[in-house]
Amino acid sequence: MPPLRRTGADPEAEDPGYAGQYRLEGRLGSGGMGVVHLARSASGLRLAVKVVHAEYAVDPEFRARFRQEVAAARLVSGAFTAPVVDADPDGVRPWMATLYIPGPTLSERVKRSGPLGGDEVRRLAAGLAEALRDIHRAGVVHRDLKPSNVLLAEDGPKVIDFGISRPYDSELRTETGKLIGTPPFMAPEQFQRPREVGPAADVFALASLLVHAATGRGPFESESPYIVAYQVVHNEPDLTGVPEDLVPLIRACLAKDPGERPTPDAIMARLPHAGNGDAGSVRGADTFPHTSLLSPGSPAPRDSERTHVRAATAARPDAVPGPAPATGRSRRRRAPWIVAAAVVLSALAGGGYWLLRGTDDPDRPLQTRPTAAGADWKPWATSVPGDASGDGRVRAGFCAYGEAALYCSAPGVQAARIDAAGGQVVWRRPVEDGKPGRGAAPAGTERSGGLAPPAPVVSGGLVHVTTPDGSRLTALDPATGEPRWTRNVSVYGGRVYHAGDTVLLVSADGTVTAVDGATDRQLWSHRLPGHAKPVFSSYGGGTAYAVSPAGAGGGHRTQVLALDARRGTTLWQRTADGDLTTVGVGPRDALYLTAADSDNRVSAVVRYDPADRSERRVPLGTPLNATSAVAYGDAVYLLSTDGGLTAVGTTAEAAKEMKGAKGPGQLWRLDTAVANGSALVATDRRLYFSAADGRLLAVDAGRGALLGQTAPRLTKAGRGYLDLLPAPVAADGKVFGAAPDGTVFAVSDHDPAGWR
Repeated sequence: MPPLRRTGADPEAEDPGYAGQYRLEGRLGSGGMGVVHLARSASGLRLAVKVVHAEYAVDPEFRARFRQEVAAARLVSGAFTAPVVDADPDGVRPWMATLYIPGPTLSERVKRSGPLGGDEVRRLAAGLAEALRDIHRAGVVHRDLKPSNVLLAEDGPKVIDFGISRPYDSELRTETGKLIGTPPFMAPEQFQRPREVGPAADVFALASLLVHAATGRGPFESESPYIVAYQVVHNEPDLTGVPEDLVPLIRACLAKDPGERPTPDAIMARLPHAGNGDAGSVRGADTFPHTSLLSPGSPAPRDSERTHVRAATAARPDAVPGPAPATGRSRRRRAPWIVAAAVVLSALAGGGYWLLRGTDDPDRPLQTRPTAAGADWKPWATSVPGDASGDGRVRAGFCAYGEAALYCSAPGVQAARIDAAGGQVVWRRPVEDGKPGRGAAPAGTERSGGLAPPAPVVSGGLVHVTTPDGSRLTALDPATGEPRWTRNVSVYGGRVYHAGDTVLLVSADGTVTAVDGATDRQLWSHRLPGHAKPVFSSYGGGTAYAVSPAGAGGGHRTQVLALDARRGTTLWQRTADGDLTTVGVGPRDALYLTAADSDNRVSAVVRYDPADRSERRVPLGTPLNATSAVAYGDAVYLLSTDGGLTAVGTTAEAAKEMKGAKGPGQLWRLDTAVANGSALVATDRRLYFSAADGRLLAVDAGRGALLGQTAPRLTKAGRGYLDLLPAPVAADGKVFGAAPDGTVFAVSDHDPAGWR
């Protein structure tokens, strides 16, 4: 990857301008080992990027530990942790990007508002026990569970900071005499036998943390860490003030002998019932009431302990079964589960729009129909990496459809052409040391490994691929995989966008340069009015939509511009209220956007009709923490990190035709049981998305009913859940998915209920 660019504002150059392809927008906090910055991906995803201090970047031992932190965080990304989106532990300045999660730490919550109530402590215990269960199932011991490493998101606690965690089989060992952890929350064996620390140490820390949550202090208290260490090893805990029904369980978790402590599963089984909900679940808006976390109108704390990062996005390992199809009774409006996330944009896959005011009976399930795949077509699965041997490594590819074929990237494979009809790999082009290979290799002859490049893009009749570090853009011949042209794009810092047959390159000073996707010929170059550094989206055709904060500092307004990408002319522009992100286009070229509140939750859906310059803003009753949003027909669909899929109508006519709807707003909501799913794809009255275990799901866009799902496709090692999920591709009567086991597979869109 290119060196981290420095802004020059800080005399010690501690604030680089970029981490990989991510522009760092400002500090969120700092710690002893690094600085956490707010950043935004090209698609609009807000990230917290941890960049290590320069002095530690030259320390081989620290680099090894940081590399282990990244590996551990990737393994455990799920419903109760802050998911890793991207990382480069081997860069000039190592960094890791995780999803930006607003919310106070448990330490801040207790310091600001005092101890938690009994029911809050029980729900906290349930959520953290479930988190530890998933962390330990992934083969990781956290070793530093403490109040400042627990974020209180509104859907439940999130465990963060795996800086000193290690896998069970880690080759890194604690040095003799070196204590790793925080004394008030360390287990006896961490002081006595640090090389033998296992999962039971996290259980001890959980109990100490719960005592702190219930009383404002720990079970072992002293201003001296040495006295605390002695108390942990020799003394009995002080549980005064802990709810009586929790005392036996907490005392068992604080046993001096690790073998006598209950497992996380046993903790969940022994937890007493919480008064305002199931003690075994931390989901639901009432888990930690918003008013108990932050005072009304107060901003969310912004420090390094609560700005850890999912883009985008692994599902919980135990959330495999899908829900039953929604019924008329179950489609009543429910308060969405609120979690902290950011909107991941997804472009419409496939052509055409479905208007909600169709002639079909909305109560009739949309199960089967004729398919363009043909009656004799059979589902298939193939491997993009040539050496996908089922060794447990995640090898999922990112794919695009065009020129009557599927083009995919994967770890070690810059691009591969797959025959859409039969699944045969026609050619593969390897990635070597982060740079393009010198030629396409026959299927099965290339090596693979490393990071997966971004998904290919078909533009100008060629297959455009970018190196994993984002430094070079190459256009390949779709028939042979040989390069037609290559351009150095490292100076654009990842700001490379496609709009039909045109490539848009945005310089650091905001200048936009357009080149022809077929020939690399420059078409035009100039700055856009009112846009200092635009972010582009395109939804088919040659129109690109640019968004930027309006005016100096932006405030709470967004500048939106529609651009003829080929000619460089402005079709229309508008300044609108709110922090807006484009999500798609609809009938009559209407543009759909989502508006985010101060916590980056989707608070409204906005529809702008350029024909009459009218705007319709549909506020959501309760803001949603969506990971993906897509427009289709007269509706916008939002997928939340908790698996909730919500349809929002944007016209009065559309809403009236939905059974039970009383006006614009929520049309239906479906609980999919897929936490942190992939970007949504909408086409032909269907919504498709993927789960972290490789499942592909189909939902009826009109009724909000699950139509079917494929089986999980995990590695043979039983792990390898994805933290950045490839979106499915729907085209030509087929739906293509990519899975952690390295397979790309195709199923017919004819009958999702029959998917296998």
